[in-house]
Amino acid sequence: LRSGIDILVGTPGRIKDHIQNSKLELSSVKHVVLDEVDHMLDMGFAEQVEEILGSSYKKGSENNPQTLLFSATCPRWVYDVAKKYMRDEYEQIDLIGKKTQKTATTVEHLAIQCRSCQRAGVLGDIIQIYSGSRGRTIVFCETKKEANELAMNASIKQDAQSLHGDIPQKQREITLKGFRKGVFEVLIATNVAARGLDIPEVDLVIQCSPPR
Repeated sequence: LRSGIDILVGTPGRIKDHIQNSKLELSSVKHVVLDEVDHMLDMGFAEQVEEILGSSYKKGSENNPQTLLFSATCPRWVYDVAKKYMRDEYEQIDLIGKKTQKTATTVEHLAIQCRSCQRAGVLGDIIQIYSGSRGRTIVFCETKKEANELAMNASIKQDAQSLHGDIPQKQREITLKGFRKGVFEVLIATNVAARGLDIPEVDLVIQCSPPR
């Protein structure tokens, strides 16, 4: 940072720290990209984003940075908030079209109702039936504690490993590599693994509760 850079990629909190510690100066930024804009402009982040971009944007200025917003979902409020950083004649590019409610026709969806105390046993049975002893399964659960407990539960007969935010990045990479190569069959994860993973030939995906 001290010797100057062309591109900076960062989370709002960390960038804000650097600005406050006078390690980062953004007044001459030419391009701004907000990824997952619906999260970035949500209540938790909006204030930080506002503070970070404050030095780069001047109201009504023609020299404001080019602004690019990316998101899988863009509710109406996102556009309303985004107008602060975009010109009136902004372009909207939709790569989803009318496919917002469609899922793959080759995927079967099942909903199973069971008590929390029965969950591990039911999971073990479902994995055995739909994935077998060598097929690959990803199980998503809500908490790190739940992920650890399920990974060690005797009801799941296949080899299982957990993946969550408390596991160091290096170990996460080793775990994912092992899952890809078939070293173990069941990956039990929190939402840390829910985005941006490309794992071929997964036979079964289980969500322990409806995603929030």
